Amino acid sequence: METILGFIKLRINRGINLAKRDAYSSDPYVVVKMGEQKLKTAFIRKNINPVWNEELTLYVKDVATPIYLQVFDKDTFTKDDEMGDAVIDLRPYIECHLIGMESMPDGCVVKRIQPNRTNCLAEESTCFWRNGSIVQRMMLRLKNVECGEIECEIEWRDIPGCNGLAELTKS
Repeated sequence: METILGFIKLRINRGINLAKRDAYSSDPYVVVKMGEQKLKTAFIRKNINPVWNEELTLYVKDVATPIYLQVFDKDTFTKDDEMGDAVIDLRPYIECHLIGMESMPDGCVVKRIQPNRTNCLAEESTCFWRNGSIVQRMMLRLKNVECGEIECEIEWRDIPGCNGLAELTKS
């Protein structure tokens, strides 16, 4: 049986220039999948630049398991329309935790991750220290769609009484 290493808090902040799937706009929402877990945000009516500011929590059994985001347009009488997708690779973020930093001033940048062909980053992403924890802020460019980006953040949470990411450093 796989043990749970900890939790990832995923904050879906907003969408930018999302595709129009209705006459003049869309009613977007985000579906998040990681392994067998599936969560979703509320839908925002008639807005291609929605602000969700929703926090979703996912448990992590394997840091190599990516987080998949799919954006949909909510429809009443037909199947919801796809509006693009993106993937979050947790490994660069987890590397920041394995460095072993204990405490830094808020806002201190721990790592910068550049966009490339293997990730969905639209621009440089930073892992930084905030309130005693490392947070990665990212702008994800949606794939399989003509336009659109999602702004989000991830933050690790340990489970009290568990070894968490310390399990990864054992030989």
